[in-house]
Amino acid sequence: MPKHESSAPAGEAVATATDDPPRRPARRSAVLRAVGLIGVVVIWLLIAGLGGPAIGSLSSVQSNDQESFLPAGAESVAATEAAKAFSDSGQLPAFVVFTTDGSTATQQQLASWGAYTQTLASQPVGVDGALGTVGDYLIDAPDGQPVPIPLVPSADGQAALVIVPLSQDKVTAVDASGKAPLTEVVKSLRTAGQAVVDADAAGGSVHLTGPAGLISDLGAAFAGIDGLLLLVALSAVLIILVLVYRAVALPFVVLFTSISALAAAGGLVYLLAKNDVLKLNGQSQGILFILVVGAATDYGLLLVSRYREELTRVDSTWIAIKRAWRACLEPIAASAGTVIIGLLCLLLSDLNSNKGLGPVGAIGIAASFVAALTLLPALLMAGRWLFWPRIPRVAEHVGGAHAISHRGKPGLWEKVSVFVVRRPRRIWIVTVIVLGALCAFVPTFKAAGTAQTDVFLTEVDSIAGQDALTEHFPGGSGNPVIIIAPEAIADEVVAAAAGVEGISGEPAVLTAAGVGPQAAGLPPLVVDGKVQIEATLTAASDSEAAEETVRAVRTAVHAVPGANGQVLVGGTTAIQVDTNDTSSRDLKVIIPVVLVAILFVLILLLRSLIAALLLVAATVLSFGAALGVSALMFNHVFDFPGSDPAVPLFAFVFLVALGVDYSIFLMTRAREEVAFHGPHDGVMRGLAVTGGVITSAGLVLAATFAALAVIPILFLAQIAFIVAFGVLLDTFVVRTLLVPAVAIDMGWFTWWPIRPKPTKHQLAQRTPPAEASSPVPVDH
Repeated sequence: MPKHESSAPAGEAVATATDDPPRRPARRSAVLRAVGLIGVVVIWLLIAGLGGPAIGSLSSVQSNDQESFLPAGAESVAATEAAKAFSDSGQLPAFVVFTTDGSTATQQQLASWGAYTQTLASQPVGVDGALGTVGDYLIDAPDGQPVPIPLVPSADGQAALVIVPLSQDKVTAVDASGKAPLTEVVKSLRTAGQAVVDADAAGGSVHLTGPAGLISDLGAAFAGIDGLLLLVALSAVLIILVLVYRAVALPFVVLFTSISALAAAGGLVYLLAKNDVLKLNGQSQGILFILVVGAATDYGLLLVSRYREELTRVDSTWIAIKRAWRACLEPIAASAGTVIIGLLCLLLSDLNSNKGLGPVGAIGIAASFVAALTLLPALLMAGRWLFWPRIPRVAEHVGGAHAISHRGKPGLWEKVSVFVVRRPRRIWIVTVIVLGALCAFVPTFKAAGTAQTDVFLTEVDSIAGQDALTEHFPGGSGNPVIIIAPEAIADEVVAAAAGVEGISGEPAVLTAAGVGPQAAGLPPLVVDGKVQIEATLTAASDSEAAEETVRAVRTAVHAVPGANGQVLVGGTTAIQVDTNDTSSRDLKVIIPVVLVAILFVLILLLRSLIAALLLVAATVLSFGAALGVSALMFNHVFDFPGSDPAVPLFAFVFLVALGVDYSIFLMTRAREEVAFHGPHDGVMRGLAVTGGVITSAGLVLAATFAALAVIPILFLAQIAFIVAFGVLLDTFVVRTLLVPAVAIDMGWFTWWPIRPKPTKHQLAQRTPPAEASSPVPVDH
């Protein structure tokens, strides 16, 4: 290197200058290194170019209907499959609800509403009818004739209901551009209905709800994922990076790495979802974006911090990046491994939506890991100027040891580390008491499920329509309980269902003309010896009362003599029941598996059973505190109606897997320092050196998860709060106070059974100061 050549004797310098062979290997190595680095960047540019467009196409391979997320073994799914035999294709009904301004509907209103049912089939779909007419998307009756679409007036005379039987296969079929016509069909029905109301001098209103309306509005809500969510998340990360680095170019280098990782993950997930290898919904897509941006940035922060530290030790950027890469490989790999393992544990779920999130998230974390350890190091080799205007310089050697600190006064994290080391036992006891007190509120967390009308955080037409439907009709109108039963016991099954409290009127058997007045006197439609029975719920179909009714119906019809497992109860409410039951089962099965898997990874990483148990226990305590605070906020501040059972499961997986990352970053560096300075000063040095970078990483991850709140969906807003708050709790309390205080208080026992020893690489990089008893770490 130039520095060594300038200090060599003159004779040796001349010999070196005239002796070409010894210099050629160095030149060849430098050229090969440059070519390799350029190759890495070019490969990632190609990945970004190919995967970037796929991010915008992910919404085209989403599946947001609740039924498709259930396991094949669920009774509601079996009933739905059996019901398809009674029609050409599965139904995805749209409910058009006309209402007056509070008075009884006039004859003119009833006539105009009835005319709507006669003309809706001819309504154009798409711009200038580019997608055909509404009639092209209706199902046909079993006899091949169009299904009649009657107008059903309400008992109070103030409303009327039109059930539009859309074909699920037709409205969800994806065209060449990756779009399904459902949104345009719903838009056409709403436009036509609004035109009827606008032309009526008596006024009134119209809303479109039902499964078709809800799914269409869900798609509109998730439409912000591709644009708004990414914009908010990336903007928040960029601001934090600028504040952390106080550099011009470096934040964009780290951000480009995160975007490239997202392109790689998005492209792979798109291919897998398009070929039905995995299920993707809007929630999984939003979480994928957040996971990749947050994780890739966190890994980048750790690598850049260590790289900057090494630049104060050596002149060569190549040696500095090699040392930094080697030092960061293990903690970043362990961090990525714990998150990937935690996410893959979701494959144990019986819900297809959870199974889909597992590999989707794991792919995102893997892409973040690879980008942070390949693309980012290649970009950092551009030179020290990336840190401008705070360019790191080689520090002076003091007393034969390499001085880490480059300032004359202690930094913030040096002061924090001194504070912790002075009173470790008092600190961890107080911290455990406070966190334990917050855990006491966990039982108040409502996770029994929510109504479909509570999914949205903003006003949408399908929810307004559901409210109008509940106000003027029996709550389950349009969403009947579907019962598939052998023809031989059909009458007994009808009688058993009719006797259940919460069922409105007499259940009806499906005929060739459907159910209702037009089917009176017609024989039942029999397929493979079975009939379909429809029962209307008194309560709203998405309410807890409706769920209890469905459970009671199942108990009653399964007890009918001759049923022998051949009677199936399905429908929208039954799907919701099975979803909640399956989610509750997943919570009990997956959480223990995640804990055991992460504990195993930590034992391998830290070579210590005690340290691994400490990190897992601290992270679980932190999760409990975060869930307790969330219960208080959801119940008394945000006034949320409750939570899906999957919320605490997802929050646990994210917080335990991601929250333990910061303790991993701390304890891997602490183990390195303990090998040189002992269990007290070593942990103290580890906390001081990693304090700045881990805090920055925690802020980045909290900000990215908080960005999920821009999507007006209850589930994502709750995940955003729990994870963002939990990450900050891990960053500022667990990693800063609890873990180091316990590790210092336990001394060498923390590292049982294998005491840390310096490796050859660590010995080569630095010599422990013999005379120093307290660290002088840099505060990044």
